[in-house]
Amino acid sequence: MGPNHLVAQHRGPADAGLGVPEAGVLLLAAFAAAVGAAINSVAGGGTLVTFPMIVALGVDPLVANATSRLSLLTGALGGVWGYRAQLARTQSWLVPFSVPSVLGGLAGGWLVLMTGSRTFSQIVPFLVLGATVLFMVQGPIVRWLRQRPGASGAADQPVRAGPVFLVSQFLVGVYGGYFGAGMGIIMLAVLGILGFTNIHEMNGLKSWGGLLTTVAAGILFAGGGVVLWPVAFAMAVGSLVGGYGGSVLAQRVGAVWVHRAVVAVGLGSFVWLMLR
Repeated sequence: MGPNHLVAQHRGPADAGLGVPEAGVLLLAAFAAAVGAAINSVAGGGTLVTFPMIVALGVDPLVANATSRLSLLTGALGGVWGYRAQLARTQSWLVPFSVPSVLGGLAGGWLVLMTGSRTFSQIVPFLVLGATVLFMVQGPIVRWLRQRPGASGAADQPVRAGPVFLVSQFLVGVYGGYFGAGMGIIMLAVLGILGFTNIHEMNGLKSWGGLLTTVAAGILFAGGGVVLWPVAFAMAVGSLVGGYGGSVLAQRVGAVWVHRAVVAVGLGSFVWLMLR
């Protein structure tokens, strides 16, 4: 079954063929992206809210995954720009970090296209559950990274880009290309285990790797015809608005309550996706 057939096969409130989805669906998709981006600004884990909301609109899970991943490019670009100073201090790591990220993203995107809609729909509840668990342990992992000696000090080059690093980042890229929710915390954990200590530089490399992984997988998704472009554009606009609103909200709302809400939505989405 070819990827173009997967799109043609989808039916629901949004027309997943070559036509433009209904205006209401576009507005709801933009709203979902805005909510996800706002949550990312406050506590992270926005994908755990955005993805189920897009599926609930009647979009095939595989198509929803590809579409929402492409819509995240605006946020990924913003993240890289925000960490440009940290990336400048880790220039020697950019190429070693880029190669496995791109190859992993391509491999993950290819696996999505080869999986097929039916199989992906059966796997996706467990991907959501796994991403929710990752989100739950994100706090302890980040606290561990911040508490180590040198966590906010000068630039460090703790390990060389050997086989362990390259394989680890490739596997992270594969997951990121296939689904992606929770990829950032996995990347931070791997960097910490390998010996990085400066959390700011780690966040810069994480943003860079996430951008490349998303671009690589997105190229395959676009070529494979599994992207609802009007929905992707609407979500991109929504994420920009939500990102700004979230930055304001983050200063007024306790992140712990948002964190608990995301966990509840993630676990609820797992149950709902299993039942459907």
